[in-house]
Amino acid sequence: MGIGFIQDKLEIKFLILYIAARVTEPLTPEDMQDLTMCDDGIDYFDYAECLNDLVKTEHLRLTEYAITDKGMKNSQICESSLPLSVRQRSDRNIAAYNKAALRRAQVQSHVTERPNGTYTVTLALRDDVDQLMELQLMVTDRPTADALAQRFQREPERLYARLTGLLCGRDSV
Repeated sequence: MGIGFIQDKLEIKFLILYIAARVTEPLTPEDMQDLTMCDDGIDYFDYAECLNDLVKTEHLRLTEYAITDKGMKNSQICESSLPLSVRQRSDRNIAAYNKAALRRAQVQSHVTERPNGTYTVTLALRDDVDQLMELQLMVTDRPTADALAQRFQREPERLYARLTGLLCGRDSV
């Protein structure tokens, strides 16, 4: 185990608020832990205690971890107290998290079982402004439905381009 730059529980609290202030959506407990445990100076039990304290003092809401106005104000005041290397590592991790969150919001697929035993696969693609496509497909079995939903998650833009090309009469798309 390496030497960490975080020295005490107060800095852990600053880091948690720093992260919560910069993510684009409330964090699940797992995501909050992953983003916070970015320094060798952070012990899990200290982290859990600090997180609990921030919820008790109403710096964070517990319905997933979302920062409150009080937490945002204190985060802005205290962020410069965090070591620069910790902030830089957190910024990289937060940027990756926010990119993945944006992708989850833009590309959605889910499978619903119908009363007759078949399945509906719903595929939706959005951009930053509006919904580009929503497509519902009926399939006969769950493995096929899951495979379609997963494939769409990997290549939604390709499906959208091919579908619009076909509908516009460009069969060789």
